[in-house]
Amino acid sequence: MRAALLEEARKPLKVRNDIDIIDPRVGEVRVNVKYCGLCNSDLGFVTGKAPLMGLQVPGHEASGVVESLGPGVTHLEVGDHVVLTPAPPCGQCYYCQRDQQNLCTNAMGILTGTLPDGSTGLSLNGEQVFRGCGIGALAEYVTLPATGAIKIDKDIPLDVACVIGCALQTGVGAVLNTAEMEAGATCVVLGLGGIGMAAIQGARIAGASVIIASDPVAERRDKAIGFGATHVVDPVNEDINALVMTLTGAIGVDYAFEAAGKAALIEQGIQMTRMGGTTVIVGSPAIEENLTIPNVVLFQALEKKLCGCLLGSSNSLFEIPRLLRLWRQGLLDMEGMITGRRPLEEINEGFKDLEESRGIRTVIEI
Repeated sequence: MRAALLEEARKPLKVRNDIDIIDPRVGEVRVNVKYCGLCNSDLGFVTGKAPLMGLQVPGHEASGVVESLGPGVTHLEVGDHVVLTPAPPCGQCYYCQRDQQNLCTNAMGILTGTLPDGSTGLSLNGEQVFRGCGIGALAEYVTLPATGAIKIDKDIPLDVACVIGCALQTGVGAVLNTAEMEAGATCVVLGLGGIGMAAIQGARIAGASVIIASDPVAERRDKAIGFGATHVVDPVNEDINALVMTLTGAIGVDYAFEAAGKAALIEQGIQMTRMGGTTVIVGSPAIEENLTIPNVVLFQALEKKLCGCLLGSSNSLFEIPRLLRLWRQGLLDMEGMITGRRPLEEINEGFKDLEESRGIRTVIEI
């Protein structure tokens, strides 16, 4: 099988044609991947921000066509168009029963780089190859639990639909599901990559009255206005705290969304929220980063809240169809999220774009 292989952090990926993949087993499907968006979660493995457990095929924000079915799969057919999700719900575990499908035991493959049974289903000359964020979609094929392949209408362009799998599920979900933002709320989004831009769209959809978008890259701030930001700020050369206080009557914002993966920005978000306000950690800081909450008693007395967020607290079986309905209604901009397209052979250039904050989302054609 053809795939992009990451052997070591800070070393170029190699496109190989000799990766072995298992056939679909009971309850699994094999998908012929057509497109995969590049996400900062993938970049973390490439740069060493996230630890590599061995050889890895990165990629998890993907779309494609069902190629074959394992025994027991009845809700999909060969030829169906699908979007892949890193959190395929089992429907049976404690968290699925609590309607927290994004925390399903199956979804822990996001952290382990494996299938639910602990295997990877990928190998090179007999050596195990891990799956980036549990999928490994920078490859010709992916075998995964059938609930991880969400059927979509065939008139939806696959090169656009792939960004639903992570960026839009996570960013919009952080607002609508994790924070449960109410109409008229005020918020700040820190970091304007794919997930940050999706959070801005989520805040607009929720009816936020003030949406402050912060990023040092001017091009991204300009794009944020188009996605729904009411105000933009350069955090390097402008005083974001002063802007927040001005726009909220010195109260602070209702919600802060950290989408750049930096602990310092989480701390800043906590400072900018009002009493009783909520800070949502949407980005993924480096594993060695720690969070400092100064004056914990004051944090407690002011009833501030700090929330983690995995895949936008989304049940993908519901969330992906909902996002597509919003897109059809003209309320969600998927096309505008994509600022670059490259073939698989240019995978290293694509990751370089992401590392240097060029554009929002680069989509790789497999």
